[in-house]
Amino acid sequence: MRILIIEDDIQLCQTLAYRLKKEGIHADHCHDGREGLNLARENVHELILLDRMLPSLSGTEVLKRLRSEGNSTPVILVTALGEVKERVQGLDCGADDYLVKPIAFEELMARIRSIGRRPRFIDRGEKLHYRDLSFDVNAKVLSCGETSCRLSRTEGNLMEVFLKNPGQVLARKILVNKVWGIDTEIEDGNLDNFIHFLRRRLKSVGSCLSIRTIRGVGYSLEE
Repeated sequence: MRILIIEDDIQLCQTLAYRLKKEGIHADHCHDGREGLNLARENVHELILLDRMLPSLSGTEVLKRLRSEGNSTPVILVTALGEVKERVQGLDCGADDYLVKPIAFEELMARIRSIGRRPRFIDRGEKLHYRDLSFDVNAKVLSCGETSCRLSRTEGNLMEVFLKNPGQVLARKILVNKVWGIDTEIEDGNLDNFIHFLRRRLKSVGSCLSIRTIRGVGYSLEE
C-alpha cells in the first residue's frame, strides 16, 4: 500500500512514515497544501492522510479541489480541530474519515485497514487513444491498427503517462515520480532504458508517434 501524508509537522511526518514502513506501507510526505494537492493529483496513492491547517492551502481546500476534479482517493483528515462542527465540515468536504490529534497509531492503523476493506470501483476496460495508438491500461497491450504487443508493467505505466499527456514536454523528475514513486532511489539510466524500450515498441507496432528527447529537460510523445 502507498500513502501520501500532507502534514506541516515535519517530525510527525517522519515518525508516521517510519512506523508505517514497519507495517509494510510506503509513505510519501510533504508539508505544504499546494504541493500536497499537486502530489495527490498524480493518482499514485491508495490513501491520503491530510492535515487541516497547512501553509499556502488549507487541508479542506485541498480536499474540496480534489473532489471537484473527480479524484476519489480515500482521505483521512488528521487534525487538532476536534469539535463536532469541525468534524462534520471535514466529512462534508469529502473526507472518508477523521482523526483528532494526538494520534494513537494503533487507531490510525485500524482506520487504514477499515478503508482498505471497502470495495473500490476499478475500470477494467480503460483504454487510452491518441493518433494511431490504442493502449489497454489494465492488460498493458499497445495497439496500432491490427498490430499489437504486450508491455511490461513499468513500460505500461510509462506509456500511460505519455498517452495522458500527449504532445507535452514531461520533465525527467515528473516521469520518475509517476512511474517509480516520489523519493524512490533509482539509477539515473533507468528512465533512459525504458524510454529506449518504448521507442522500440512504438516502432514494432508501426506507429506514427515517437518519443522525442528534449535535451536537458525530459521527453515528449509526438508525431
